[in-house]
Amino acid sequence: MREPSCLRLYREGEFAHRVKKALDLMSPCRLCPRKCGVDRLNGETGYCRTGRQARVASYNAHFWEEAPLVGRHGSGTLFFSSCNLLCCFCQNFEISHLNEGVEVLPDQVAAMMIELMERGCHNINLVTPTHVMPQILEALEIAIAHGLTIPIVYNSGGYESVETLRLLDGVVDIYMPDFKFWEDSWGERFCHAPDYRVTARAAIREMHRQVGDLVIDSGGIAVRGLLVRHLVMPNGVAGTADIMNFLSKEISLDTYVNIMDQYRPCGQADADPAINRRLTSQEYREAVAAAGKAGLNRLDSRDRPRIILGF
Repeated sequence: MREPSCLRLYREGEFAHRVKKALDLMSPCRLCPRKCGVDRLNGETGYCRTGRQARVASYNAHFWEEAPLVGRHGSGTLFFSSCNLLCCFCQNFEISHLNEGVEVLPDQVAAMMIELMERGCHNINLVTPTHVMPQILEALEIAIAHGLTIPIVYNSGGYESVETLRLLDGVVDIYMPDFKFWEDSWGERFCHAPDYRVTARAAIREMHRQVGDLVIDSGGIAVRGLLVRHLVMPNGVAGTADIMNFLSKEISLDTYVNIMDQYRPCGQADADPAINRRLTSQEYREAVAAAGKAGLNRLDSRDRPRIILGF
């Protein structure tokens, strides 16, 4: 099995340095593109409503992620409470908007990671990690010292600061960002992020620079690389064709892309006529066709077999 990236940094003594630099970004907080500027090290909270300690809503072996992450034994997911994006239609509304979960110390998060590895999970899947990246690094340093040896998955909404991502170079094995919207107006309307497109493009470029295209081993398990998720939305608001063209032309034709069809109006979406209904089959077929027309070679979609070869 390929050695996870973070083990080398740990052996070289670089990990502690990364933890310190990440914690520095919390006071004043500039971890994410919102740059709230609050002093989170002393308990102040900004847009993500999270202070010094992370909160965890749940952790478990997850079998509903992409096939290369799940394998036979599941993806070891940790769901962090709150979010730096707070989409109005979030399917995990109770966790993201209502901040359900319990405050945890780094050694507790590390113990969760070790438990998931010992249960046979193929990776540690950090769900909504952006606003608690320093706390995650603190936990990883402890977990590595206690024998953590499986890949780290950074599963985010795509609204990331490149400065912050650079601290994860050599730590994260698999980046799994969303690319949600192309038009600035929808980013503003649904998550108060009018800079979502430019920010997500820069973030995905940096992620790909660090880990490259997704590499899948002979057993069908992802070991390193970029996996992009795109949730198709009603009335074309996601801008699927433009996003697929960006990925094919500016990232790689071999970008692994999951074209997701599970949109349903959750959270506050019922109040918005643009997104207050489910997706139609025709809308989904058009999205998949747009990805194919863009020339992308590795599509994971409802209309294709979920067996995608590594290389």
